[in-house]
Amino acid sequence: MKHVTLKNGISLPVLKLTKQDLPEIKRLQTKVIGHLSEKAFLQPLTDEEFITILDGNGLLAGVRAEGNLIAFRAFLDPGEDPEHLGEDAGIPKEQWSSVLYSEITNVDPEFQGNGLQRQLGRIMMDEVDTDHYNYICTTVAPFNIASIKDKFELGMHIAALSVKYGTLTRYIMMKNLVTEVSVTDDDSIEVEMAETTEQQKLLKAGWIGTAIQACDERYTVIYRKMK
Repeated sequence: MKHVTLKNGISLPVLKLTKQDLPEIKRLQTKVIGHLSEKAFLQPLTDEEFITILDGNGLLAGVRAEGNLIAFRAFLDPGEDPEHLGEDAGIPKEQWSSVLYSEITNVDPEFQGNGLQRQLGRIMMDEVDTDHYNYICTTVAPFNIASIKDKFELGMHIAALSVKYGTLTRYIMMKNLVTEVSVTDDDSIEVEMAETTEQQKLLKAGWIGTAIQACDERYTVIYRKMK
């Protein structure tokens, strides 16, 4: 794999993590959750999910500084997920086996602000075997601005706004790794992020969310029509 670079110019290698790293992975996840001001934004992975990934059903990459795990990002092959994001994203069922989930990203609070989430995302996207996986899908909580921006920077777009994990409203964001998504240049609609119903209407009518912007201490989502 490649390297990430801290703001001070220090370069750190990105490592593929293994089952031996699981205790460290869990400690970092617990530390990150403990520092969150809005804990509902993060859907932590269970031991079983971590082990599934580490058994070869996805990719778990991390970064160490002075011997300590300071960041990791996880991609998961969801297999026969009963709530498959491919359905939310409008991907034909026969292609769901080519969907990879972008799961949790954890960055040690002491190292936040170095762009590690974004750098890890780009490196891992490059590592995906596109002969097997054609799509990356993920869920993001509305108003989790940092995470939404991260996904847009990785070339993802909002494909749906659904209730997931029982009762939680989530954007379903996706990226087609093989074909570039095409949108109209002259048509855009700006909707407040809190307007769930209006966004759902646009998404069902073939619009996708392509950006967000701050407006008078509120956030709006920019929607464009797919060609």
